[in-house]
Amino acid sequence: MNRTARLYALVEELRAAAPRPLTVAALAKRFEVSTRTVQRDLQTLMETGVPVRSVPGRGGGWSIDPEMTLPPIHLTAAEASALTAALATADASTPYANAARTAAQKIVASMTGPASEAAKELAARIVTLPTHGDSEVRTAVEHALANNMALRLSYTDAAGHESNRIVEPAGLLTADGRWYLIAWCRTRQAGRGFRLDRIAAAAPTGERAQPHDLTELLLGSAAASAIRPTALTSLTPRP
Repeated sequence: MNRTARLYALVEELRAAAPRPLTVAALAKRFEVSTRTVQRDLQTLMETGVPVRSVPGRGGGWSIDPEMTLPPIHLTAAEASALTAALATADASTPYANAARTAAQKIVASMTGPASEAAKELAARIVTLPTHGDSEVRTAVEHALANNMALRLSYTDAAGHESNRIVEPAGLLTADGRWYLIAWCRTRQAGRGFRLDRIAAAAPTGERAQPHDLTELLLGSAAASAIRPTALTSLTPRP
């Protein structure tokens, strides 16, 4: 078992035992490696944000918070290939592009059998050329959406007019290969769509954004013309 596969196997081993902690010695025996190797792997998991922690004292060891991790997902070969292709082709202008690339690597590394082979073969056939996206703008937009914070934008519209405004992000829209930040514009007091590649600068204001319904803002914004209102769909699974 290579190290990448072992790291994911460690997570699942800790998940299966949670909330009971497992000792380093038990983990080393389970994976047939040294205790030093297990300690190093656990430290790597901590540094990458996996919610593993050391439990001190008698009966202690290492445990994981199962509520902070995803359970195993069983994908078909077609599903694995589709996800690998979509995530691998995320370029610098795509929101959450860095996370998408690491997610693709994790999916391929954690799968076994025909699905794994199909995904790996497809990944080897996909090549992306670097693009010139503004990573600072993208990072600011990602952070604002994740933390419900207002943003100060410097924006150039389709007519070449420049403006500065404070917006309250509600979500993202993708249409015809373009990405739009859909937000409540405090200047216009209305929903607006801002094409990410036209945002010259984006900076956090430190203010909390008010909650806004994404669909309502879309229907009232200039970005609504990019797609039919009846075609508005999100990635949230329906019950």
